[in-house]
Amino acid sequence: MLRLRVLSAAVLVPLFLGLILVGQPWVTVIVAALSVIVAAEVARLFQGAGFPVERVIVLVSAPLAVLGLPWLGERVGIAAGFAGAVVVVSAIAAFRRSEPRDGFMAWIATSFAALYASLLAFVPAIVAVAPNIPPDSPLASVLDAGGSWLLILVLTVWSFDTAAYLAGRTLKRGRFLNHISPQKTWSGVIGGTIAAVAVSAILVVAAGQHVLGGVLLGLVVAVAAQAGDVAESLLKRAAGAKDSGTLIPGHGGLLDRVDSFLFAAPAMYICLTWIQLLAVASPA
Repeated sequence: MLRLRVLSAAVLVPLFLGLILVGQPWVTVIVAALSVIVAAEVARLFQGAGFPVERVIVLVSAPLAVLGLPWLGERVGIAAGFAGAVVVVSAIAAFRRSEPRDGFMAWIATSFAALYASLLAFVPAIVAVAPNIPPDSPLASVLDAGGSWLLILVLTVWSFDTAAYLAGRTLKRGRFLNHISPQKTWSGVIGGTIAAVAVSAILVVAAGQHVLGGVLLGLVVAVAAQAGDVAESLLKRAAGAKDSGTLIPGHGGLLDRVDSFLFAAPAMYICLTWIQLLAVASPA
């Protein structure tokens, strides 16, 4: 299993890094295509958990969100309108079910599944709200602002996931949310958080920002990434499934690989737009 994970990662890492390098609009287009697969896996898990889901709405909502949100910038009112439209359309689709209770469950499940899969839209949306990078900063010679902040997100999440996996397997101390995911430990959570904070701090400084912003961002992303992973584990446990799919050898489905990003990307988006955590100027 570990060998398969390493081989799959050896293929996936260059692909993701290459995606960052090509920039927009390809980031949005490719993430939109991937979101269809994620949406299909989400819908299948919901159905496995016994919830009636209107699959078409879920499959259409995710790519629409990905294609639309990155161009909205800070106009979150439009994004809220999209969420409202998903709820309304899901309700209308549920009206055709003859049993009211079944229709109500279909309305709730379809709305939630569609919005959950649509969280992937915040990955390319980070490019649209990325703070400018000083021209003399190390990352400025490699990537533009959008690519740099997307790289910070990807490497911070990956560092958390990798360190949590290795620390958990090595130390095996303290069960963490054992009723949801028996394999997770506090040693893994702590190890992953330390790695995420360190990587984020280094990259944020390389982006010409204050190290404190990097530390705080790393902590926020680590908490969100762990929550995203546990949330998917909760869904899989409810569905009685080990993995979300079989697309990636050693890793399961695509949702198994991006579950952390579903929560981490919105968390970083909030940091960059509302809290402006990383707007602190780098000391001269």
